[in-house]
Amino acid sequence: MAENQNMEAQSEKLLEVKDLHVSFFTPAGEVKAVGGISYELNYGEVMGIVGESGSGKSQEAYAIMGLLQSPGKVIGGSITFEGEDVLAKSREEMTEFRGTRAAMIFQNPMTSLNPVYTVGNQLIEALRTHDKKITKKEAAKRAMEMLELVGINNVAKRMKQYPHEFSGGMRQRVMIAMGLICHPKLLIADEPTTALDVTIQAQILELMKDLQKKTQMGIIFITHNLGVVAEICDKVSVMYAGKIVEQGAVNDIFYHPSHPYTLGLLRSMPRVDADEHERLIPIEGTPVDMLNPPDGCPFAPRCEHCMKICLQKMPPHVEIGEGHKSACWLRVLEKKKDESVGAEGGAEVRESKQKED
Repeated sequence: MAENQNMEAQSEKLLEVKDLHVSFFTPAGEVKAVGGISYELNYGEVMGIVGESGSGKSQEAYAIMGLLQSPGKVIGGSITFEGEDVLAKSREEMTEFRGTRAAMIFQNPMTSLNPVYTVGNQLIEALRTHDKKITKKEAAKRAMEMLELVGINNVAKRMKQYPHEFSGGMRQRVMIAMGLICHPKLLIADEPTTALDVTIQAQILELMKDLQKKTQMGIIFITHNLGVVAEICDKVSVMYAGKIVEQGAVNDIFYHPSHPYTLGLLRSMPRVDADEHERLIPIEGTPVDMLNPPDGCPFAPRCEHCMKICLQKMPPHVEIGEGHKSACWLRVLEKKKDESVGAEGGAEVRESKQKED
């Protein structure tokens, strides 16, 4: 029975990242971009990774896709995709892996699309690179179907146009079509709505939700926009200075934030339901120097609840609720206090029972 449950849990798991470390070896020294993060993603699940610029969100995604640029290297940990070790794959195997099994949408479509090739040629090339058996005619047909799927009209004409002839929202739709053309099981979207206005952003999010429901693919959505996370994600990982400081279901993160950094992000975000005169509270201080990361909690110098131990030692992840974890010494102390109160209460109950006997 237990073996069957383990097999079921394993079969639901699409991606597992364990204790991942990514460093950049520069002339100035080692920049520890990602410092030991772990998470799981199931089939059909959407996970948001949030945090300010420089927190390591994009670098961990590049590590999954095998796209880390020199001098960046994965120096520790493991990445398992459908039970296979991604880090052990050869360059040829990674080329096959990208596109057919995992795809990525990049932040700026104008720099991701080739300006001297038509959109149609780029979509056909993406498909034929990963599917050698498909003919050019079949590839063109599939490319037009994908453009229609992402909401682009008059596809026969659009296939012959160049990227500069498309608006920002249309280019982002082309990038989504390119990412999905080989039907991947995992889609990593790196801030895909950053350069778009609010109306187009809403359309892109709606499109991604629809496609995710139709295909049951897993999505990792990287962003610093918490409004986008609330709209599309099932669960959230909050990153700061290369570490995941809090993880949980989207409702837990928004309504029961446990880490001071998560709370700071939420307080600095405009709210529709807030009082008219309520001021936004910025997070004071400056980000961590990743060349010389601190021994303790990286957020400690900016935290209003900072204690001596916060500066000396990195806190462990504490279980706040089901699937909700936080790396904060405040939560560690609260848990110890609850356990001691529980132990005292248990001792009192045992004493009273002994007296009754």
